[in-house]
Amino acid sequence: MQKFERIFVDLNRWLLIAILSAMAILVFLNVCLRFLTNQSITWSDEVARHLMIWLTFIGAGITLRHGSLTAIDNVQIAVGDRKARILRIISALIMFAFFAVMIWAGKTYVGRTMLQTTPSTQIPFGYIYLAIPIGFTLLTIHLLLVLRTYVIGGMSALQGEDDLPPVAA
Repeated sequence: MQKFERIFVDLNRWLLIAILSAMAILVFLNVCLRFLTNQSITWSDEVARHLMIWLTFIGAGITLRHGSLTAIDNVQIAVGDRKARILRIISALIMFAFFAVMIWAGKTYVGRTMLQTTPSTQIPFGYIYLAIPIGFTLLTIHLLLVLRTYVIGGMSALQGEDDLPPVAA
């Protein structure tokens, strides 16, 4: 299971790196072209926006793994350890329910927007909105993989020493 988790997280991170790199290169090239030739790539803003949507939904799972999405730490600290675990179980159940609703709603939305196309690239909007069900499916998998650690220790237990920002280290 740890091997699957490591491969899953690594693939997710590399996908994020690829999306962010593509977005940065595209925007940088467009700025250079505007400055040097007074011309621009007509579809670059649209594609960068769509890549940002995908980046957000794909990256949410990694953010969850690091304990950066939901936290009710003040309430959990105020109550005892047993009650804090119960609160975390309830919180996890609410997250699972929300993720399931968003997967279903996202699939519905993808189906409804598949016939509409984007202005510049003529890509069906459904492909862009496919980020919603895929992102929430990834969130569900990430939550399943860290659920035990979360329930036992809370979001702070998900934050390892390597997760500290460079300034805090």
